[in-house]
Amino acid sequence: MSSADVIALERACRSLRCLPFRRAFFEMVDGQPISSVELCSRQDWPRLVFAPFGVDRAEAHFNWLIRLGVLRREVDGQGLTERVRLTPLGRQVLERWPAEIPRGGLRERIQENFRRHRPRF
Repeated sequence: MSSADVIALERACRSLRCLPFRRAFFEMVDGQPISSVELCSRQDWPRLVFAPFGVDRAEAHFNWLIRLGVLRREVDGQGLTERVRLTPLGRQVLERWPAEIPRGGLRERIQENFRRHRPRF
């Protein structure tokens, strides 16, 4: 594994600890793709996320996870869809935690928020 791969893996692990998704969400998108609309309309959302959020926020989280390389857009005969699926990097990240993904502390979540929304700050 190259040093760039290690850095990407560490960055993805840090980000997953600060996002509202539970391990069950990532296990679900490993087997079947899901869109932000489908996620937000599910009745079993407490099993998949720590706190409820809207479609726009879910899409923003999906886009961040795509930038990190944890998720990718599903492709069909027409091209890219609004659904996402887990990537090999996402599977590597999940291998680190056999149980629930540990939540980042308040300080870690604030730092991650700055990295995500103000990368040059």
